[in-house]
Parts: sequence; structure tokens; C-alpha cells
Amino acid sequence: MGSWRVKNLGDAMLAFEQQASIEQRFASGFAEAGSPTDMAAFIRHESEGRLHCDVKVYFSPKAETFAQEVNAQPCPKPSPDGLSLLAGSEDCWRLLFPELSH
Repeated sequence: MGSWRVKNLGDAMLAFEQQASIEQRFASGFAEAGSPTDMAAFIRHESEGRLHCDVKVYFSPKAETFAQEVNAQPCPKPSPDGLSLLAGSEDCWRLLFPELSH
């Protein structure tokens, strides 16, 4: 199995087109792959102490091939805090973040 990957889209005010493109392309690849429950893309706005936040897209290990296509970098598994599902099945939460099921 692959690793988690992250793609920093930069300033939230300027990231919309890139985010929409990734979402659309991912949805197509997700359908072609047979809609696996553990293939997902998540999004979060992160400020890291700066004035402006960056938009970061996190790809689950099952989405590694797609993530590499958009030049996402390997990263540790993200905390589910503040994450939103960008593309994939809603059922992915219980598989990818079982700690939320308590």
C-alpha cells in the first residue's frame, strides 16, 4: 500500500480553479477505479501561524497514483481535525479514520 500524500494549492483566495480541477479529475479516476471506499481526497485550510491560509489536499494511500500525477508529496497521515471530504465515498471516514468511530 502507498503512503498519504499532500498537495499545497497555496493561498485560499487563489486556489479555487486548481481545487476544482483536482476534484473533477479525481472523481473521474475514482469512478474508473470502481469507487473504492478507501480512495479519497480531503481538503483543509491551514494557516500555520501566517496571516493567510493555504489550501491543502490530502490523498489517501489508495489514491497514491492519482496524487503522484498532481505532484502531491508524501506526508504523514493527517489529523482528521478540520478535514473535509473533497472527493470519494462518505464511507471512507470509518476506514481511514477509525479513531472517529468511538
